Amino acid sequence: MSRSLSSCPSPSRASRWRPVELKGGQGHGAAWRRRGLQEPLLECRDMVVQNALYTGNLPEVQRLFSERAEVNLLIESRSHDLRWTSHKWGLWALTYEQELTSPLHITAARGYLDCLRHLLLRGGDVDLAPGGETALHVACTAATTDCVRLLLSFGADPGATSERGFQPLHLCRSPASLECAQLLLRSGADVNAASEEEEDTPLHVAARLGLAEHVRLLLRHGASLESRNAEGQTPLNAACAQPHPPPASDAYQEVCRQLLDAGACVDAADGDRQRPLHHACKTADARLVALLLAHGAAVNIMTYSGNTALHNILQVAAYKPEHRPELVVRELLNHGAIRVWPGALLKVLRHCCACPRAVEALLNCYDRVPVTEEWIEAVPDELVQQHPRFFRSLFSLGRSPRALQHLVRCALRSHLEERLPRGLIALPLPPPLRDFLLLRFEDVLY
Repeated sequence: MSRSLSSCPSPSRASRWRPVELKGGQGHGAAWRRRGLQEPLLECRDMVVQNALYTGNLPEVQRLFSERAEVNLLIESRSHDLRWTSHKWGLWALTYEQELTSPLHITAARGYLDCLRHLLLRGGDVDLAPGGETALHVACTAATTDCVRLLLSFGADPGATSERGFQPLHLCRSPASLECAQLLLRSGADVNAASEEEEDTPLHVAARLGLAEHVRLLLRHGASLESRNAEGQTPLNAACAQPHPPPASDAYQEVCRQLLDAGACVDAADGDRQRPLHHACKTADARLVALLLAHGAAVNIMTYSGNTALHNILQVAAYKPEHRPELVVRELLNHGAIRVWPGALLKVLRHCCACPRAVEALLNCYDRVPVTEEWIEAVPDELVQQHPRFFRSLFSLGRSPRALQHLVRCALRSHLEERLPRGLIALPLPPPLRDFLLLRFEDVLY
């Protein structure tokens, strides 16, 4: 293609794109006509045009899209995602996802600022949404800050709702998108807008993703701490419920600290009556559990299913060894968690024997443990070989009583109960003795 679009003769023009009828009075169909477009839009099939847009070739974009050219073209793109599609003969095929996009979307998503400016100056519809999202949506997703700023300066709607029910602020989901969120809020974006299906506010999204700076920004603009999404979660619930690897613990702890310091309810229940502490125990984040307990989280509240926070951590301990779940077990017990019924300890051993320190912390809260031959049979031989000292000491409890030092520890812990952490501060105890009372790990049972 060697001439600008406006100078192409009709037959050549028709071979490059075809009219597309727009359907529906709502959703993205309505967004297509928002700028008063009355004629059907054209679908571009010219690879020269597409290559110029996808590579950000400004001279080519300027040549191809002249003063009189149609810049509101539709382009069908293929993503890297696969999906199964059904055919009329009942056959299924694995194909790539196809979606409609436009020159504005392509250049905005890739950060081609000069190309985007040229298209906007040539009459590009800033709120065109051929694939269900406007160019502002895709720019926020890609965190192309300068493109977000340019689109807003040309009148892009900061509150536009995509076909999936998200506003641009919901799509600021990376650390690099912080300035995009700032620009949206300055342009009037609703800080408490709820997505249509999940009913998440931007604060839910930022908290769930561990974006501490986004949370700080949203709180500064008046984000609601107690907004509920479709699952009944507050932003604090959402942050605590999100599984994350140990290296991400710092970010989630900072998010939750900000929410709690701003006044978030530490015991807010979601639709299943799960509190933030229940969720944090499922993710086995010991530092987050300690933070919630320090802010007064109730350690023994039950969910609808009858689980306490201690139940939740014991259920996942064997599957999250890299998170050090024994630290969560110890933290809960030191804050007055109700112990497991002694008759159920064998079941706990079967489920948690792969995490011996979690078993150690729990059993060190009992003055006697009903060890039988079943306990020996419950532990696989390979685990006994990996932790011989601990399991030999455990199995020996069936033949001898607990040590006197341990019995004194149990008596003192029983007397202080949930006041234990505060009570020990008032007692002039040497650090080794204090640590012993707080269930210091020794990899052996006395």
